[in-house]
Amino acid sequence: MEQQENQFLIDSEFLTPKALAKKHELETNPESRVNHMEYLPGMENIHSDICGKVMSEMEEYDYEQYTAKDVRAALQHDVCTIDDFKALLSPAAQPFLEEMAQKARMETRKHFGNNVYIFTPLYIANYCENYCVYCGFNCYNHIHRMKLNREQIEHEMKVIADSGMEEILILTGESRAQSSVEYIGEACKLARKYFKNVGIEIYPINSDEYRYLHECGVDYVTVFQETYDTDKYETLHLMGHKRIWPYRFDAQERALMGGMRGVAFSALLGLSNFRKDALATGLHAYYIQRKYPHAEISLSCPRLRPIINNDKIHPLDVHETQLCQIICAYRIFLPFAGITVSSRESASFRNGIVKIAATKVSAGVSTGIGDHENKYTGKENKVEAGDEQFEIEDGRNIQSMYKDIEDEGLQPVLNDYLYV
Repeated sequence: MEQQENQFLIDSEFLTPKALAKKHELETNPESRVNHMEYLPGMENIHSDICGKVMSEMEEYDYEQYTAKDVRAALQHDVCTIDDFKALLSPAAQPFLEEMAQKARMETRKHFGNNVYIFTPLYIANYCENYCVYCGFNCYNHIHRMKLNREQIEHEMKVIADSGMEEILILTGESRAQSSVEYIGEACKLARKYFKNVGIEIYPINSDEYRYLHECGVDYVTVFQETYDTDKYETLHLMGHKRIWPYRFDAQERALMGGMRGVAFSALLGLSNFRKDALATGLHAYYIQRKYPHAEISLSCPRLRPIINNDKIHPLDVHETQLCQIICAYRIFLPFAGITVSSRESASFRNGIVKIAATKVSAGVSTGIGDHENKYTGKENKVEAGDEQFEIEDGRNIQSMYKDIEDEGLQPVLNDYLYV
């Protein structure tokens, strides 16, 4: 019933009185929402011990208790402990940002050399059954919805591949009805014809479904937890499967159980207390790495961006200085992990942070549906494009990004993985 109701909402060009009433009820009456901590039918519960460890550390984290002495000690240690990581995320570490950057740069060069990896996202559908108040794809937002068919997906991929790109991240809105696992799998099979590395960022699924997508050609899975603050999460995700917080938390582990080579973690910085969210993100990756030592682990560091029909969404007290502190702390705590900084950030910030701690950047980015031909070649789209999920800040294409990375004295890398 919920899926049918959501499908009615996202296919409408305007909100009917019934839809408006439902939206108002969800926003004003918490009792009208499903319990965000209880699994829904069909959701696999793997009973992992990782969630308890992460949440216990986050809830006990009092970042105000850390002092300059704690930060100095953390910077002097050869191995960064969990308590060191907490100190590096605390306000006491802000005066030590230069020292943090130097140590982060040393760790980056030790494990990644001068390499900076380049990829691009491809959104193939923007239908969504969730009501997430900060997202441009949410089911109550008046945007042009679109889902690419097989021919259109392959055309978009060919345009991207012709630019020289070798790694792609396939994304959809969170709608099983419009973007089934089989539909995503067919897109991944097409991607294997054109790209060496294929990632997905889709709605969380069960381990057997991740196994199917891995067989279709997927290498890694990215899942944004958005915020690890369960109380805040409840007020931001009012409807849909995404509302179920613990099912989302365990998505990376289910992906590894399904055979995926790598997984990526992220909080959307600015939704809640960014220091606690950054701590939880780092610890989530840390405990997964210890449990699955073969897995390739990476972190993303996105901040909130404006969306269509809402120009009031901005990061909550997360400025570039704080973002730099978080990224440096990630690198010192997790020296082997990849760190992605997306086109949400400015070109100048990304040019600087790849010299310090970030190892992966996107280029030639569109968060819309079906508009790569126009953006990449200047030709008019063959189909009307679907609206974007959020506004990007850095619009450089692959050629510009490649050159700018080289100009910084670094080595741009399009692919470093070969199947034999």
